[in-house]
Amino acid sequence: MTVSTHGTGTSTRLTRAGEGVPTVGGLPFIEDPGKTAPKDARQLTRLFVERLQELEEGTPEYSYARSTLIEMNMSLVQFCARRFRGRGPQEMEDILQVGTIGLIKAIDRFDLSRETEFTTFAVPYIVGEMKRFFRDTSWAVHVPRRLQELRVELAKARDHLTTVLDAPPTVAELAACLEITEDEVVEGMVAANGYTAGSIDLPVGGDDGSEAGRTYADTVGGIDPALELFEDFHVLAPLLGKLDERERLLMQLRFGQELTQAEIGAKLGYSQMHVSRLLSRTLAKLRTGMLAES
Repeated sequence: MTVSTHGTGTSTRLTRAGEGVPTVGGLPFIEDPGKTAPKDARQLTRLFVERLQELEEGTPEYSYARSTLIEMNMSLVQFCARRFRGRGPQEMEDILQVGTIGLIKAIDRFDLSRETEFTTFAVPYIVGEMKRFFRDTSWAVHVPRRLQELRVELAKARDHLTTVLDAPPTVAELAACLEITEDEVVEGMVAANGYTAGSIDLPVGGDDGSEAGRTYADTVGGIDPALELFEDFHVLAPLLGKLDERERLLMQLRFGQELTQAEIGAKLGYSQMHVSRLLSRTLAKLRTGMLAES
C-alpha cells in the first residue's frame, strides 16, 4: 500500500494513496519533515530508504528522498547531543553539525535486509562522529591514540621523577620509569607537540624587518585534496580485485566512465532498477570490506 502524508502540527497522518495528496518520485510529499512524529518517522524512514535505493543518484526525486530522510531524523542527532549538554552555544552547534554527518553516513549505509531498526543502526554513527570531534579538536594535529595515551603517561612520570630527583628527568630516566625504550619516549615527546599550536598568522620576519608583514601561512603550500583519497584507494584496490567480472564492469561503467544507471542498463540489457540493486549490493560488499580493513 502506498502512503501519503498530511502535516498535522507536530505529527504526520498516514493516509492511503488516491486521496489527492501530492507525491514526489512515488513518495509522499512531506511539507515539514522536521515536525514528523517519531512513531511516523520510523515507518516513513523504511519507506523512504527502500525507495531511495531504487532511485537514480542526481535526480530531483533522489535528492528529495535523501534530504527528507535527513530532516525527518534530525531528532536523533538532537537526542544524542543531549549527553554533551553544558557546552557553549557555539560548541553545541558544532556537535549538531558533526552529528548530522553521522546521520548522513547511516542513511547511506543502512540496509533494509538486515531487519534492524534505523534508530538502532544510526545512533552509533551519530555518537561516533561526536566523540571523534572531541578527540580531534583537542589536538592541533592528528596523533594516533597510542601516542596520545603515552603523552599522558610521560607527563605523570616527569612530574613524579622531578619531585624525587629534584631535577627534570632525562630521556633514559623516563624510559626506565615507564619500562619502555628511549626511542618510544622521544616519540611520545614529539607527539606531545601536537597538543597545542601557535597561530599560522604569527609573523615570521627577522628583527631587521626585511620580511615585515609576512606570516607563517605565507610560507606553506596548499593541501592536495587527492592525498585524502590515497588511503581509501590503497584499501579499495585489493577489494576490487575480489569482485566478479560483472561487478567490476559495473564499477568501471558507473565510476570510471561515469555513466548513469539508465545508460548502464541500456548498455548491458538490464532495467535501471536491476542496475541500481546490483550497484547497491556491490557497494555494500566493498564498504563491508573497507570497514573490516579499518
